Amino acid sequence: MDTNALFVLKLFFFGILVNTLITRGLSATENLNVESVPRRVVRLNLCNETLLLAGVEDCGESFKREMDHVDQQNWCNLTHFINEYHLFTHCMETNAHSAHCYWPNPLVEGYIIRVHKLFFSNCTLDRVIWVDPPDDTLTVLILIPVFLTLAMIALVVWCSKRGDIMA
Repeated sequence: MDTNALFVLKLFFFGILVNTLITRGLSATENLNVESVPRRVVRLNLCNETLLLAGVEDCGESFKREMDHVDQQNWCNLTHFINEYHLFTHCMETNAHSAHCYWPNPLVEGYIIRVHKLFFSNCTLDRVIWVDPPDDTLTVLILIPVFLTLAMIALVVWCSKRGDIMA
C-alpha cells in the first residue's frame, strides 16, 4: 500500500476516534442531573501578568542565546532555526498557561513582535518584477488555442455536412 494512502487511512481512523471521544464526552453531560451535583465554589484564576512577563523574558533570552549560534545570513531561512523558534513559542505558551493567562494574549504578542523586529526585520522579500516571456514562447501560447478553435469549427462544419449521410 502506498505510504500516503496508509497515512490518510491512519488519519481517518484517528479522526473517527477523536470524534467518538468528543461526542461521548458531550453526551455524558446531557443526562447529568444538576440537583445531584454538589455545588463547588468556583475559584477564578486571574492572569498573573508579572509572572507572565518574567517567563516571557526568560523565553526571549533563551531564544536570543540559541539564535547566536545561527549565522546572521541564515536568519531569514526558517530551516536553519525552526527548532529554536518552536522551542521559543512552546516556552511562551507554557508560561502563559502557568501564569493562568490565555494563549495568545496581547502581552505575549507584543513581545513576539519585538523579537521578530529584532531578528527578522530584514527578511522581507523584494517586490517581484514580472517579465514577459520570449516572443517565440508567446507566439506558441497564442497560436495553439487559435488553431484548436479553428479545428473544432472545421470539425463541427464537416460533421454537420455529413449529417444527412449518417442519419
